[in-house]
Amino acid sequence: MAVRIRLTRLGRKKKPFYRIVVADSECKRDGKFLDVVGTYDPLQNPVVIVVNDEKLQNWLGRGAVPTTTVKSILKKKAPVTE
Repeated sequence: MAVRIRLTRLGRKKKPFYRIVVADSECKRDGKFLDVVGTYDPLQNPVVIVVNDEKLQNWLGRGAVPTTTVKSILKKKAPVTE
């Protein structure tokens, strides 16, 4: 089973909102998934990206591969400064 980290679409027509999920590569885009890792809201200004870093690192350690879109979203995510 190849596991991918990818986007699943939510929201209404012309108002997209995405979840960053871990899913089997053969499942449908909005179908079954294993875990929710974060969210992505492209309509906010600036774009809102919320990611649970602990879950993300856990799945990457297990061999999950992010799609090119998710890779670019994760690069845009600003580092958290506390």
